[in-house]
Amino acid sequence: MTVLLTVPASRRQKSTVRYRHPDTDKGTMALTDTAVKNARHSGSAAGDKLSDGGGMFLLVKASGKYWRMDYRFADKRKTLALGVYPAVSLGQARKAREKARELLAQGIDPNLHRKAEKLQRAATLENSFQSVAMRWLDQWSIGKTPHTIDYTVKRLERDVFPIVGALPIGEVTAPMLIAIVKKVEERGALDMAARALSNCGQIFRYAVAHGITDSNPASFIKPSDVLPQRKAKHHARITAKDLPQLLRDMDDYQGSILTRIAMQLMALTFVRTGDLIGARWDEFDLVGKRWDIPAHRMKMDTPHIVPLARQALVLLRELHTITGRSEWLFPHESNPRKHMSNNTVLYALYRMGYKGTMTGHGFRGLASTILHEQGFDHAHIELQLAHSDRDEVSAAYNHATYLTQRGKLMQWWADYLQARRADNVIVLPKRKAG
Repeated sequence: MTVLLTVPASRRQKSTVRYRHPDTDKGTMALTDTAVKNARHSGSAAGDKLSDGGGMFLLVKASGKYWRMDYRFADKRKTLALGVYPAVSLGQARKAREKARELLAQGIDPNLHRKAEKLQRAATLENSFQSVAMRWLDQWSIGKTPHTIDYTVKRLERDVFPIVGALPIGEVTAPMLIAIVKKVEERGALDMAARALSNCGQIFRYAVAHGITDSNPASFIKPSDVLPQRKAKHHARITAKDLPQLLRDMDDYQGSILTRIAMQLMALTFVRTGDLIGARWDEFDLVGKRWDIPAHRMKMDTPHIVPLARQALVLLRELHTITGRSEWLFPHESNPRKHMSNNTVLYALYRMGYKGTMTGHGFRGLASTILHEQGFDHAHIELQLAHSDRDEVSAAYNHATYLTQRGKLMQWWADYLQARRADNVIVLPKRKAG
């Protein structure tokens, strides 16, 4: 039953707006904001209806005031909810009514249209870039270390999600990805920019594989297309002729014995400084003569094997008598929960007079140069240096490739250093076949 709102004669306007309900010829006086605000529930269980015309009315109940619209569709009487007052004002409810009437004129049921929109919004939210990224992370993170996972999540949260996270993944374009890359570049983080682009590509590949989208805009972009090329950074290092004196200076180092052994192992293994300083005893198999560095500690996020020469084993056994009870090979001298600072080796070289001429990283370049000069296979050298010239698919497997040949290479290198330490005259140990 529709209740007509009576307005005092003193407040009536000369021109009264009227709407006609599609089921009746009777006109209905429009509501006013004041009337809606002052409407009170009469106590009726069904509630009180205050009509605004065009099928729209305010349903007043004890629990609140609700905008509704009665209409006919396919010869059936239906009701559409337009919102709750005061969250939805009279003016907003009228706009919703007009939108519903437009749909009816097009032969569309407003209720079904609303359900379709709701499903579309849910699908959009479910398949937003961020939502898909989190599902990709769940799959990708299997077997990854907490450190690697946390590092990747933070990169996405800081650099990617603020720009495209809320968008449906199918609406993310190549220019948007370029904007992400350029924004990271602005703070000078070129490596992070390239990794952000790589992560976006992985997320899109996941989305394509699961039928969420049909294209991967990241596949059209290479870091070199949008990022300036970083100039090659050459770490300071001595030449081969100065190597004997450096080796003897390290033997005679007057500082900490741990620092002395760290420098000597750096020369023998030519790993990155951080890989050595952060080494744990459980990574070493002294009987098997190998050091297995886990993927999460490596620059390229893949495991690495270092065959241990006899000379390296001697140093490690000496070191074990000093720090064997610690998890670290080189524990921090004041905080046993941490390892030695990465700058310890560098500053030791400074104190020995090699500032500007040698760094811990310099042993890598020195080893690479000399081993290439001596005719060792380039692939064996590059794998032992753990360089990144390998594709993503094979990276998880080839850390053990050529391990026998690399073991011989490492022993030759240790013998070479031992020979050079003895005299300035270059005495090359004989190379065995293979």
